[in-house]
Amino acid sequence: MCREIVHGYSFHHGRCCCYSGHHPAGFHGRFLSKEEKKARLENYLKDLQEEAKAVEKILKELEEGA
Repeated sequence: MCREIVHGYSFHHGRCCCYSGHHPAGFHGRFLSKEEKKARLENYLKDLQEEAKAVEKILKELEEGA
């Protein structure tokens, strides 16, 4: 099965299938354009990078407190 998961949405062969029960734009099962998919992936990457920075900060604080 070819499936990507981005921000609570599952992409199967380019088709967006919201599995969170709600799609902010109100669309269910529509095909995303290349630009929409790219934008979602870029936003997802940004979120992951911010989360990684937060984890690094916590690890640093734990090391300094040890």
